[in-house]
Amino acid sequence: MYRKIMQQLTDWKYDKYRKPLVLEGARQTGKTYILQQFGKEHYINVAYINMENASDELKQIFDGSISPKRIVQQLEIMFGFVIHPAETLLIFDEVQEIPRALTSLKYFDKIIIPN
Repeated sequence: MYRKIMQQLTDWKYDKYRKPLVLEGARQTGKTYILQQFGKEHYINVAYINMENASDELKQIFDGSISPKRIVQQLEIMFGFVIHPAETLLIFDEVQEIPRALTSLKYFDKIIIPN
């Protein structure tokens, strides 16, 4: 199913200076589905993290420093693959459930994405 948002997501992906994307909307409207579909179509890997059912291990990632480099290194260990900004889509679903995870997003905007 194609939606107009797919073009907006594609534009976001190719923006060299993109910032983290926060997709807001009513519950049960397909936000997670569309992001996962976008990830399958446009990325080599998708790292999907549901913060609503977060394990203690995941929560601990955000207890220390919230530098993107450290967070990504910890997520790489959890997922078992290297996370490349141009090749891996990170989806933090229900990110509001871990306030420090939400706060960490503002530091991810310092990453310049190579074309």
